[in-house]
Amino acid sequence: MKRSLRRRAFTLIEIMIVVAIIGVIMTMSVPSIVRSLRKEGMRKAVSDLTEACNAARAAAIISSKTSDMVIRPKDRTVTGGSFSGGFPEEVSIQILGVNFIELQDADEARVHFYPNGTSDEFTIILQSTEMEVRKITLEVVTGLSDVEVIR
Repeated sequence: MKRSLRRRAFTLIEIMIVVAIIGVIMTMSVPSIVRSLRKEGMRKAVSDLTEACNAARAAAIISSKTSDMVIRPKDRTVTGGSFSGGFPEEVSIQILGVNFIELQDADEARVHFYPNGTSDEFTIILQSTEMEVRKITLEVVTGLSDVEVIR
């Protein structure tokens, strides 16, 4: 009773084919992955605005002092806490309201965040050149931002 001790393994050709297939898949997917990671347009505007809100809220809670998020519509900038960002050229501010006062034409709009985690009432509607519309509001009781896709 003699058993065959023949080993099974992958040949060099099989390994090269698998590596080639992986290379083709990577070549096709890398550009879309890079595009999704890079923030542009509406995505950058929404991200910067929510990050400024979160930074200002965190600064107020940590320091036990009122902190502000400041939006300058004419300069297209937003700051809050230690965060500073801006709005891309392809995104415009349609409505900017703080405590039910419209400020989209003002030099600056200030949203106060308080040490207990609450905030002023805040609503902003952004529109891109591709007709994307986002409405960002603050939950007054928690000071947390909420993003709503309108179109």
